[in-house]
Amino acid sequence: MKLNKMKIITYNINGLRAAITKGFFNWMKVVNPDIVALQEIKTFPDNIGLMDIEMLGYYHYWFPAQKPGYSGVAVFTKIKPKHIQYGCENKLYDSEGRFLKLDFAEFSFINAYHPSGSSGEERQTFKMKWLEYYLDYVNQLKKQYPKMILSGDYNICHKPIDIHSPHKHENVSGFLPEERAWFDKYVNSGYVDAFRVFNQEPHQYTWWSYRAGARSKNLGWRIDYHIVTEEVKKYLKQCVILSDVVHSDHCPVFLEL
Repeated sequence: MKLNKMKIITYNINGLRAAITKGFFNWMKVVNPDIVALQEIKTFPDNIGLMDIEMLGYYHYWFPAQKPGYSGVAVFTKIKPKHIQYGCENKLYDSEGRFLKLDFAEFSFINAYHPSGSSGEERQTFKMKWLEYYLDYVNQLKKQYPKMILSGDYNICHKPIDIHSPHKHENVSGFLPEERAWFDKYVNSGYVDAFRVFNQEPHQYTWWSYRAGARSKNLGWRIDYHIVTEEVKKYLKQCVILSDVVHSDHCPVFLEL
């Protein structure tokens, strides 16, 4: 799979079975990406019509959470990877189905679903410990795989431009100072936020609350990203938020190399 001829989508699907009933597979057929990274699948592959995925031309790899109806990631790819790694070698995180790595001839692809801390202090602590573990882990991987694409739902708005009414959210999980400081540390470790290479405009969001008509008012958060290593930056062609696509409370983010 050549880096210079790639179309990749990351999408927190918020329940794959529900998304399928809303036409997800028909949409996939039209867009026809090379790689689709899904987060929060909330299901096991046995519950999905796998033949529908295969008829679209995809190999499919799943890392669901052990708990039914919760979390989980999956990757659909047109080109078979050389190697698949399920999880990030940490039982605590891997039980929640948060990390899937596919190695191709020219690059390594990571699909990660970072925890939310919005349910309370215990999960916020869990999130911060995960973030430190994740960064150390991918930095080690980067030594072996300098060309990496790290896509997924990060559950963090990096900068004030990435969230509506930033002054109202300074003490809210997803926009806490320590989370944003972690994101600074992340990108300063040799990574690039692909979307901001092409678009510096405000009001560019990937998630909206179901409450108070937030999506129709575009009162959103940008928490879904394609992050690439510096070695991949030269291959970037475009990165676009597909905010009109509605199978979830998130929308897909499209990356072309």
